[in-house]
Amino acid sequence: PSRLTLSSSSSSLEDPCMVFCSPPNRRLYCALCNKVYKDPVITTCGHTFCRRCCTSKPNEKCPTDGYQISVVVANLTVSDQVGELLIHCKFGCQLKEGTADEWELMPEGGCPLTIKNSQRRLHEQNCEYALVPCPNGTTCPKVMRKHLDEHLRICEHVACPHSKYKCGFRGTREQLSEHLKSCQFEQFKEILSEFDDRIGSLNRQVKQKNEEITFLRQMLASSTDRLNMLEKNYEFRMERQDDNQAKLARELAEFKSQVGFLTNEMQTIATRAGLQRESNHFKCVGTFVGHDGPIWSLCTHGDLVYSGSSDNTIKVWGPVPTVWDPNTTYRCQRTLQGHTGIVLALATWNDHLYSGGFDKTIRIWRIESFALEGTLQAHENPVCTLATARGLLFSGSLKTIKVWDTAQHTVIKELTGQNHWVRALVATNRHLYAGSYQSIKIWDLESFETVHVVEVNGGSVYSLAVTSNLLICGTYENSIHCYSLETYEQTNTLAGHTGTVYALIVISSQGHPVLFSASYDRAIRVWNLESMSCVQQLIRHQGSVSCLATMHGRMYSGAVDHCVKVWQQPAVIATPCGK
Repeated sequence: PSRLTLSSSSSSLEDPCMVFCSPPNRRLYCALCNKVYKDPVITTCGHTFCRRCCTSKPNEKCPTDGYQISVVVANLTVSDQVGELLIHCKFGCQLKEGTADEWELMPEGGCPLTIKNSQRRLHEQNCEYALVPCPNGTTCPKVMRKHLDEHLRICEHVACPHSKYKCGFRGTREQLSEHLKSCQFEQFKEILSEFDDRIGSLNRQVKQKNEEITFLRQMLASSTDRLNMLEKNYEFRMERQDDNQAKLARELAEFKSQVGFLTNEMQTIATRAGLQRESNHFKCVGTFVGHDGPIWSLCTHGDLVYSGSSDNTIKVWGPVPTVWDPNTTYRCQRTLQGHTGIVLALATWNDHLYSGGFDKTIRIWRIESFALEGTLQAHENPVCTLATARGLLFSGSLKTIKVWDTAQHTVIKELTGQNHWVRALVATNRHLYAGSYQSIKIWDLESFETVHVVEVNGGSVYSLAVTSNLLICGTYENSIHCYSLETYEQTNTLAGHTGTVYALIVISSQGHPVLFSASYDRAIRVWNLESMSCVQQLIRHQGSVSCLATMHGRMYSGAVDHCVKVWQQPAVIATPCGK
């Protein structure tokens, strides 16, 4: 074998010995403990760490961006990669001389097998080279499992089955047979067995009652702690809300004053120089503030914008007429509550809003009244994405897509065969496009047959967009790939982001298609799809940008900084949006 690489977790209590066949990729090391990932999870900041690293310290912060971290979902992709690493069986390894936590292969006499890390426990439980105790007692030394049968044939410490009644006999199996003929307890074994059964039954009843008492005490303590925490959180949030409102009012007044002054100055300078002109670049014209957690989903319908968040709510943003601006001042009109987990996906069809969440359900809302009309127990895992077309609702989860009738809200088809999480869905009038690990599957909506499978480089597909002639996807490895809709051949790769591309959306700008891409790197990039070049970079969010939506020439972006930003070209700018 190649030179051995010792696992950085070799001193762990769970993995005292782990010797890799070849050095693991540095991408598979946790940035908190600098060891190969153990039960990797994705946190609220978007990075991946060991579950124990996230939960062992209550106020652990991300070493990259400084955000306090908490677990969102298990990272199955990284877990699968760690599980594929080849290691030597621990019963073929030994401590290096003079060290306490570094291991190497035994020169001889140990298990020679190499196994996948994911299969390690199963192998070690049955390894023929594992040292196991003699069932006859601790007086015998441990022997290899493959030698146990031979040892039992000659073991001199076989105890009498009545040893628990103080029979002191020990010997070989042949001697035991002779002993039982004269053992004083043998003739009473039926009575003793019945007595043991009664004692065992009483012990089990006592244990059950003790467990019930312990459980009730824990429930009482938990309820008391929860009540105290709710009281403190309520007081804290009320104080913070008052402070935030006062601060926002001051900042808004100051901002309006500065904007008015700067606008007048720029117009004066431009007029004097004869250089007055409008910029075609997109600018941030407003911010929606109100969520208490990261925003993971956006959609629009009519004049309304919907946002889903880690605070388990959906906020409805819409125009509120005022004396000075009857059309374009936006406010939060309603907060929809019902989900018991993160709201990961939103979609609309006719007069209904559909929301999918970490609680594995799809909620159905009436758009006109904002009323909850129903709840679908959709998947066995979180609902990651939603799409609608032709009166159908499509929901994506782990390795499966379900097709729902929007009239009856029943499942009419289940599309299986995906290799991992389905994180992106786009539906057109003819086809359904689904992004998963290193692939995009395309189905015909008439027959629900697979039309084509596009192989993608760059890990999992996190986002999709479709134009009249292009299929575009954003990946875990920071890239955007473009494919021809006619041949499904790759035509371009758009590089520039330094983080996972979470969302894509295409709008028409002055008659030309423009692609927006949102990323973990906090940036939104604007791409000219004719020249395949980045023409603008928008950085106003304070955290990863996770979702995009468009309406009436405006583009909306949601991020982990709890805000929705509104973007527009100056030629059609309306009054900035507010809280």
